[in-house]
Amino acid sequence: MPEAQLSGLEALKREAAVRAVALVESGMRVGLGTGSTAKYAIEEIGRRLAAGELSGIVGVATSEASDVLARQVGIPVEPLDPRPLDIAIDGADEIDPDLNLIKGLGGALLREKLTEVQARRFIVIADHTKLVSGLGEKAPVPIEIARFGFLSTIERLRALGLGGRLRQPGAQPYVSDNGNYIFDAALPQPCDALTLERTLKGTLGVIETGFFLGMAERAFVAGLDGVREVVRRG
Repeated sequence: MPEAQLSGLEALKREAAVRAVALVESGMRVGLGTGSTAKYAIEEIGRRLAAGELSGIVGVATSEASDVLARQVGIPVEPLDPRPLDIAIDGADEIDPDLNLIKGLGGALLREKLTEVQARRFIVIADHTKLVSGLGEKAPVPIEIARFGFLSTIERLRALGLGGRLRQPGAQPYVSDNGNYIFDAALPQPCDALTLERTLKGTLGVIETGFFLGMAERAFVAGLDGVREVVRRG
């Protein structure tokens, strides 16, 4: 979409994506995120390839939708393999002051985490509404669960003190690209995300969580006064 047709915040989100893509260099293997902000990064990489500003880029997509978009804009895409990625660029649903994240409202949390944990640099792009003082303040944490016995898994999650519900946008539950269900868990406040993450990963039926802790190097955050860069402390 031409810049003139974008709303103010959407234009800033695109600018945040452009700032992040400036870190991409020719010959890199790039993790391609999923969602309304990450799509701007994919489009910008495609534009730079078409303009000859980049070459030799290979993308690893975090969802089927991002795979399709990447191919449409001319980015060669490969499956994830054991080789490290040079950089990954993705959005977030919440960002705390230490750049810990909640991701997965778009349903791609498992593929996102599998991809982004292999990146030497993980860069987040988002708008200012995603900033929180503590994770779970605004958004639930998506938990990808096995379809078999999912009601029993949900009971185990509730026994941990979690509220929330199975993601079900229509008559049937939402199914991830991996064929799993997602439980959107309401977190107690304040939440010890690290301890809860460890507990959830040890809960039968849980495949992955939307906690992305200690992974992001920096974030480009779009606000009404422009885009600011936030670097993880320590």
